[in-house]
Amino acid sequence: MTKKLTKKYFGTDGIRGRVGEYPITPDFVMRLGYAAGLVLTGLDSHLAAGARPTVLIGKDTRISGYMLEPALQAGLSAAGVDVLLTGPMPTPAIAYLTRALRAQAGIVISASHNPFEDNGIKFFSSLGTKLDDDIEFAIEAELERPMQIKPSDKLGKVRRITDAGGRYIEFCKSTFPTDLDLRGLKIVLDCAHGATYHVAPPVFHELGAEIINIGNQPNGLNINHEAGSTHPQALMKAVVEHGADLGIAFDGDGDRLVMVDQHGTLLDGDQLLYIIAMHRQQQDQLSGGVVGTLMTNLALEHALAKADIPFLRAKVGDRYVLELLNQQDWQLGGENSGHILCMDKHSSGDGIIAALQVLHAMRTSNTSLAELGSGLVLYPQILINVKVAERIELDSNQAIQDSVKSAEQALNGHGRVLLRPSGTEPKIRVMVEGQDHAQVQALAESIAEVVRKSAA
Repeated sequence: MTKKLTKKYFGTDGIRGRVGEYPITPDFVMRLGYAAGLVLTGLDSHLAAGARPTVLIGKDTRISGYMLEPALQAGLSAAGVDVLLTGPMPTPAIAYLTRALRAQAGIVISASHNPFEDNGIKFFSSLGTKLDDDIEFAIEAELERPMQIKPSDKLGKVRRITDAGGRYIEFCKSTFPTDLDLRGLKIVLDCAHGATYHVAPPVFHELGAEIINIGNQPNGLNINHEAGSTHPQALMKAVVEHGADLGIAFDGDGDRLVMVDQHGTLLDGDQLLYIIAMHRQQQDQLSGGVVGTLMTNLALEHALAKADIPFLRAKVGDRYVLELLNQQDWQLGGENSGHILCMDKHSSGDGIIAALQVLHAMRTSNTSLAELGSGLVLYPQILINVKVAERIELDSNQAIQDSVKSAEQALNGHGRVLLRPSGTEPKIRVMVEGQDHAQVQALAESIAEVVRKSAA
């Protein structure tokens, strides 16, 4: 049997870790820039003879971005690659701008929804898509080779793109119908003190909405701190206090979102995906079916089946949702965390664009967010993250497998159990869902305790 290759650095969404701890160090990031520069620019067969390849770099608002950005520049320049800098910009903006500026690749310095102490490096191809596994393997292989710095006359140059924000704002607005606007809507925006702080408010304001901003004062240290899609309590409170029609919260790099209705009730990615799918079906604009992940709530699968909408599950991670969408030639997919892909609008998951699709459904149907979301009642789903010192082979651990089997027997076909290692952190994620909250909670805690003992 062929042994499956495993990546040394890349996780489900680039390379991520604690700043100052290997591999999130300036020396490694410089070598990564060099290796990625060689691999990614070598993939573009359309680059004119003698033309210098170009890579776009964006970042979120973490203070460590000031350290890692010049390290990446140095590595790319050493590989003979020109660099375009955008400054703080959402991850999906870099995906778009990479295509729009005809760059050979795009790189984002961000750890998404993680705290400011973490950072990471994400990559996009020239088409604005996440990298295939074989390209990530190629970059890792290049990292093992010594750097061969280009001659001085072949080194890359660096320049800043001053209108990047304006370009992306107009792109986002172009995904909303020109015959509709948001006049009369009061919206609270929570930008998580992250990369959307200067682009999301203009998008919704210029479409006509009254905007109340929170989480839009980044200082390098407060990204995702008690704000944004992973900490929506502040948004839920603000929507009610301001009497707003709804609220939208993004994560630190703007590729995921959650929304809050006028009553302060939270809607996650599964519920938003349901709203978009049902609206598109009603408008005869749903191409094929919907892709979720192993974490997608079972209630969404049942609701889509009731509406005769095909549904498939991918592995966790928006890159795997994208792969399955491409295989099926479908357009709509996402995760319950709020990564939503609308492939007819963008090549990448985009929180702002996904929010505009929900607002499109509201405007077309003249219906509130609460009413649209009421069609899907999620089943109780308990997720427990168990920290582990080293990797556990879940499939071969008898105690863990016995606990899972026991839980599945208790659910009797009316729920699911899922265990998986985190792709970015030393954790095992234990998920149990079913129709009875108390039972689901007890089963999840029981399995998590077995995992803890096995990891001890």
